[in-house]
Amino acid sequence: MTTAARKPKSEKAAFDVSIFLNSVVSKKRIEFRKRQTLFTQGQPARQVFYLQEGSVKVAVTSAAGKEAVVAILGPGDFLGEACLVGQPLWIATATTMTPGSALVIEKAEMLRLLHAEQDFSDRFISYMVTRSVRTEEDLIDQLFNSSEKRLARTLLLLARYGKSNQVLTLPKVSQSVLAEMIGTTRTRVNYFMNKFRKLGFIEYNGALKINNSLLSVVLRE
Repeated sequence: MTTAARKPKSEKAAFDVSIFLNSVVSKKRIEFRKRQTLFTQGQPARQVFYLQEGSVKVAVTSAAGKEAVVAILGPGDFLGEACLVGQPLWIATATTMTPGSALVIEKAEMLRLLHAEQDFSDRFISYMVTRSVRTEEDLIDQLFNSSEKRLARTLLLLARYGKSNQVLTLPKVSQSVLAEMIGTTRTRVNYFMNKFRKLGFIEYNGALKINNSLLSVVLRE
């Protein structure tokens, strides 16, 4: 008598943060237009945003009025999570760069979800650790790499480098913003962008497209 082959157990479906948060009752969905302020530096920090569509610029303004762009976030990113660890006021201003949408979750509800929902908590912690590593890499990049390498790395990160396709479309971002992000002048950014275009690393055709070959600039000694 032959023994029937056992069927392999089906793998647990991957946890989808977007689907989960859309099913949460205590949240609201907002749609935003281009150049809309989601929150302002110095205002009370009471919510966490989960971006579904569009891109958002996060910038800090000094007492002298100088602005520095510290991050550009897109779909799947969280925003404002520092309020969860006691930050009473926003330390930056979040401004939309494109039309899009986001889920807004109050601080108390977000804390409840993190305590009650293990899968969500695991994914959120993983996300925050990844963001922390990215911040450290940004600092190292700023300290040790040339402005050309910093620009190439920033373009790849903004285009979500690592996708399977070879050409990545970049959310619309001005050369002035890129200059603020990498700590150089707009003139230098313009020079390097033209250089990258002539070498075939990027394309201008209505939208800015990034070729994976731009990575060679980052890896160059």
